[in-house]
Amino acid sequence: MILYIMVVNYEGHVLFARYYQHYSTDKRVQLQNEVISLCKSRTKDQSSILDYEDYTLVYHKLSTVTFISGITQDENELAVLELFRHFCKILISHFGSLIFYTIFVNPFLLLLEIVKPQNEMISNGRISETSQARVLAPLQLMATAKR
Repeated sequence: MILYIMVVNYEGHVLFARYYQHYSTDKRVQLQNEVISLCKSRTKDQSSILDYEDYTLVYHKLSTVTFISGITQDENELAVLELFRHFCKILISHFGSLIFYTIFVNPFLLLLEIVKPQNEMISNGRISETSQARVLAPLQLMATAKR
């Protein structure tokens, strides 16, 4: 099961975080600080899958953003890495590029729409949709409705 997903910029600021398990506000702040510093300290030659406390951390650095997820032992680490790659392709398709400025300037509602619990890619901590066309369809409808 996916416990949480974070999108972090190159400075270590959280751009987006979604939790699929309850954490208190203090625990979230502590968790974010520890996990981000741990992922930022690793070189590109080191594995992007590592054990952390009683679960596994999976992260993917791309351009100026890093995608980080905490997963339980029953979740496939490579499937989560593929989910990040798929998520990046969707963001690039929708925004045209994947840089910090693009994500920061565009509304976070689009990010929320992609990973909305009852709707698209992840449902209750489980990967539910992998079709790029099905994930992009509601976003394209929202974009045309705004015009």
